Amino acid sequence: MKLENSPFLKNCLIKFSEPFGEFYLFEKFIVSEINEGVHFDWEKAEILINRVHEYFGTTEVEINYLSNRVHSYSVTAQDWLKFYQERHTVDRVAIVAYEKKGFLSVQLEKMFTKSNYKTFNSLEEAVEWLS
Repeated sequence: MKLENSPFLKNCLIKFSEPFGEFYLFEKFIVSEINEGVHFDWEKAEILINRVHEYFGTTEVEINYLSNRVHSYSVTAQDWLKFYQERHTVDRVAIVAYEKKGFLSVQLEKMFTKSNYKTFNSLEEAVEWLS
């Protein structure tokens, strides 16, 4: 389920679009919906990080990340290491995968993150875990 079709949209503080996806900022988390066929790498992650900093500032803010994988795309899992090397933090990472292929790629990504990382079958479960 896309976030825009969910009851959670009413609590969204700000929505923004990039050529590679749609992003929704909430008080305690950000939701990403990366576009079909995109390769999400460090260059795109930096754009996202800068946009989040524009809204929340660059001071220590505890924010969680929800990847709502409504489309099929690839990720450079090792880029999580760059994320931490740049002194960025995220407490929890929730992944909603709707296809078996999505769950398999999550297992690889999980090996590179220091955050509490959990997969879900539904947007509702993920939002509840992050709230």
